[in-house]
Amino acid sequence: MGVYVAKEFPQIDWAAVEEDCREIVRLAIREDLDRDSDWTTIALIPHGAVGQADVVARHGGVIAGLTAVRTAIEESAAKLELVTDLSDGDWIEGRQPVATIRGSIRDLLTLERICLNLLGRMAGVATLTRSYVEAIQGRRARLYDTRKTIPGWRRLDKYAVRCGGGHNHRWGLYGGVLIKDNHLAYAAEAGMSPAQAIERARDVLGQALGSAAAADMIVEVEVDTEAQLRNVLPAKPDIVLLDNFTPQGLQRCVAVRNELAAEVQLEASGGVNLATVLAIADSGVDRISVGTLTHSAPNFDFGLDWA
Repeated sequence: MGVYVAKEFPQIDWAAVEEDCREIVRLAIREDLDRDSDWTTIALIPHGAVGQADVVARHGGVIAGLTAVRTAIEESAAKLELVTDLSDGDWIEGRQPVATIRGSIRDLLTLERICLNLLGRMAGVATLTRSYVEAIQGRRARLYDTRKTIPGWRRLDKYAVRCGGGHNHRWGLYGGVLIKDNHLAYAAEAGMSPAQAIERARDVLGQALGSAAAADMIVEVEVDTEAQLRNVLPAKPDIVLLDNFTPQGLQRCVAVRNELAAEVQLEASGGVNLATVLAIADSGVDRISVGTLTHSAPNFDFGLDWA
């Protein structure tokens, strides 16, 4: 008998993020300039003036967004160069210069807030993610993001989660089947049980994608009671999402899973914060998904100091 290998969602890298970043930069430039000019900078900075400034972290955390800043400089055609020895995902200390931007002072001042916003958002997500990862260090559970992201920022946010040591759940609705409570409520009105809903989803995938592609697609189902878990396990979904269970309830669900379908992954979600995440991980679940990583990450404070 072979060893079962759990399916995994694709994990994001910069190649999958770059075009989204360029679109965000185009929008940010339009927000700041509205196809006009930075009149403050034009009034005070002579044409052709050059210089440099350091990007300084105001507190410690995980750097993310350096690649985004390079993309912003390139997309805006700014006469600037970003110089740094750091990489996205590195730990930085407070008051530490993380990069130097040198070149046209006009371009630097016009692009300053866009660059700092990119860094602040992405490093904020990465730093919060790292705190959760460290809180469950040594446990089997992996930490995952969700689709609770700022519209347009989905892939940048997920890239930042990766920089913080977390893992990516599906990138979008196209990236996997997740049968949630509202799907099940509608299916129940048609006389379909949760297990039958799983079987129906697999049948539709096979018809639409072909057997090989359908087999690669993750099928996940959400339950909120132990009775529902017992109902869906015989259908062998890849993952069962356990929504808003207590740590004790999660432990019971892990025991049920181990007895009935040991290969099915269990994911805990709902009520997860830094005070509860360790107890959730100690229950024995395989995955913990946390919307807070992206919907409530604090901004990381960076400043631009003249060198």
